[in-house]
Amino acid sequence: MIAQLPGFQIGYDDQGDGQPVVFLHGFPHDRTLWTAQRVALAPQARCIVPDIRGFGHSSTHGPYSMDQYADDVVALLDYLGIERAVVCGLSMGGYIAMAMWRRHPDRVKALVFCDTRAGADTDDAKQRRDELAVMVKHGGTRVITDAQITGMVGATTRERRPEVMAALRAIMGRQSAAGVIGALQALRDRPDSRETLRSISVPSLVIVGEDDVLTPIKEARAIAEALPSAARVRLEIIASAGHVPCLERPAATTHALSDFLATLA
Repeated sequence: MIAQLPGFQIGYDDQGDGQPVVFLHGFPHDRTLWTAQRVALAPQARCIVPDIRGFGHSSTHGPYSMDQYADDVVALLDYLGIERAVVCGLSMGGYIAMAMWRRHPDRVKALVFCDTRAGADTDDAKQRRDELAVMVKHGGTRVITDAQITGMVGATTRERRPEVMAALRAIMGRQSAAGVIGALQALRDRPDSRETLRSISVPSLVIVGEDDVLTPIKEARAIAEALPSAARVRLEIIASAGHVPCLERPAATTHALSDFLATLA
C-alpha cells in the first residue's frame, strides 16, 4: 500500500489485528525484510511495516536524518489513526526507534531494539560512510551490496543458507542510489543515544544475532544495561544468526517477539 502524505509518500504493509506494532528495517533494506514476522504475527498484532524514506516504495527525496525518519513514521501512524504502537527497529531502524522516543514518546507503547547500537559513529566510521556515498554515486547500489552483504549475515547463514543470501542480495540491490546516499548521511550524523536509553520508561526487548559482527552481542548488552529498570528489559540472543536474524532465523526471531508482545497484552 502507498500512503500519500504531505510532501512525500510511504510504501507500507498493514496486516493483522490487535495491538499495533511498527517494524522498521535496516540499511540498505526495505520492508520485505520483516515479511516473515508480519505474516506470522498477524493473528496476534496489527503489523505496520513501512519503507523508510528513500527505500522501497517510499519517496527518495530528503531531508534525511534519524529525526526525519522518526517524524515520517509518526506521520504514517497519524494517517492510519494509530495513537500508540510497539516500535521494533533493526540496525538503522533501531536508531529511528531511539529518535521516536526522543521526539514522540507519547506514541510509543514499547520498544524492540534488534541488532543495533546506541553510540554515534566514530570519526573512522563517518569517513567510511562518506567514502561509500562517493562509491554509490559513481557505481550504484551494487557497491553497497558487495561491500556489506558478507558481514551482514552470520557464518552459518553463509555456509548453509544460500537462499537467504540470495534474498538479502536482492533486497539490497534494488534500492535507489539517492536513498542509500541519503541514509549514509543520516547514519553518519546521527546523535549519540545513550542518554536517550536511560530515559526510556516503556517495556523493552533487545534482540541480537549470536554471530552479528556489525553490532555484536556486547552492543546489545550495553543497550540492555543502559535501560532503566522501569523498562522491564529482556535480552534475546538468536543462535546461528548474524545482523539480520529476522531473515536468517525467522521462526526464532518471531518467537522472541511473540513472547514479548504477549507480556504487553
